Amino acid sequence: MKRNLFKYYTLAAAIIVITGSCSKDLEPYNGKSDDAALETPEDLQTATYGVYSGLVDRMYTKNLNQLGEYPGDDVALSGATGDQVFYTYTYTHFPGMGNTEQFWQGAYKVIYSANAIIERINDGTSPQLDQLKGENLYLRAMAHFDLVRLFGRPYPQGAGNNPGVVIKDNTKDDRPARSSVKDVYAFVIADLKHAATLMKENKSAAFASREVAEALLSRVYLYMEDNANALLYANKVIGSNRYRLMETQPYKTYFRVIPEENPETIFAIRHTVADDRGKDAIGSMYYNDPVTQSTGWGEVYASLAFVKLLDQNPEDVRHSFVEPQRDANGNMQLRNQTPVYFINKYNWQEGVANLSSPVILRLAEMYLIRAEANAKLGNAQAAIDDVNLIRRRAGLSGAALYTTGNLKGRASVLDVVLEERRLELAFEAHRPYDLYRNNRPMVRAYPGFHGSNQYDQTIQPTDPQVINYIPERETGLNPNLTQNP
Repeated sequence: MKRNLFKYYTLAAAIIVITGSCSKDLEPYNGKSDDAALETPEDLQTATYGVYSGLVDRMYTKNLNQLGEYPGDDVALSGATGDQVFYTYTYTHFPGMGNTEQFWQGAYKVIYSANAIIERINDGTSPQLDQLKGENLYLRAMAHFDLVRLFGRPYPQGAGNNPGVVIKDNTKDDRPARSSVKDVYAFVIADLKHAATLMKENKSAAFASREVAEALLSRVYLYMEDNANALLYANKVIGSNRYRLMETQPYKTYFRVIPEENPETIFAIRHTVADDRGKDAIGSMYYNDPVTQSTGWGEVYASLAFVKLLDQNPEDVRHSFVEPQRDANGNMQLRNQTPVYFINKYNWQEGVANLSSPVILRLAEMYLIRAEANAKLGNAQAAIDDVNLIRRRAGLSGAALYTTGNLKGRASVLDVVLEERRLELAFEAHRPYDLYRNNRPMVRAYPGFHGSNQYDQTIQPTDPQVINYIPERETGLNPNLTQNP
């Protein structure tokens, strides 16, 4: 008998001890069947913690960041590496890549687990169960959206005709074909809207809530070029008044603050000290403690192109997230001719070198989504106002701010917005998607190991390598899965 493509493990075996994010210790249900593990509301709550724990797994979180960030122009790989990210960074993808296989499996584990809970809850049974069903609908939607971004072409490139990923809305043992990008987006939107109607609790940013679903809806609509709805849902989140931008000085250490205590974070994948991955964490490739020189690999740096953009305004507090490494004489350290600019957005939560709770959605992004949507709808002043709001928070003022009559050499208001997204959301796995969905090339004209040409690599938005191959292990198990060209 062939192995089930989706049921990699039973849900019961996935329910593990969770600490920090909830008020009680949860014992594994490894000895129970799925049905026995999901009999009561308490069981369903415990199982939902288990679904969240699937995001914490490195198969999901680490690969989500690396597959979404390393193809961009904000980072520079400083040389050959044994890590699979070499192929991601250099656009030399192949079907047997371990990181794409791990993410595919990790995402469908989350989806399967969420489905097992969703199937057991009827709408309106109780407020508690509605909340749990809504959280799992959100998690299922998020995983599908992350999958279609990595394995399906950008929505504006012909969503109705291009293959996306498998839509899995049940726990059946079957092998479906890939749905179109358009259909996957429609499925994600339906799940998020349904989730938003069910969730009434104002939970911390470590859990889903109505505003979390609405924030992801805003991003999804932006990627679809449905700017009116992107604007609508960004306004819903901003207008909820549940979140506020961090003040300028505290913002310097934004990413070290746990989600429960950060006023700007909408949703983050909560990692406790017990979840520390050490040299297998996201931050280990971006950073190595300069004092001990033993906490990480420190092989992927902020690109010189990004640093030059940031340096246009020396007072910009976003310099805090990039640490130039200099020798005793003050000269920049180099690795294979690549300047060493460590990135610290994934380090030093709770004083642990490589511990972080990766931020998936935050209020600053909502303002920038609103700005991009307004720019595309012709509302130039509104777009500039939101960009300036983010720049003021970064410590900028006066001549560093934009007006509709002075874009400081930028060709359009949209260019202003996309540049601000680059500065504000750097290293958070947005940049490649932002360029390709806007039909813009990826230009890497800076030191770094880009493959055959180290200092000049340009990837067009229609290039086949913009997206990843479906893992060959999965196409071998499911004959209905077509491969990307």
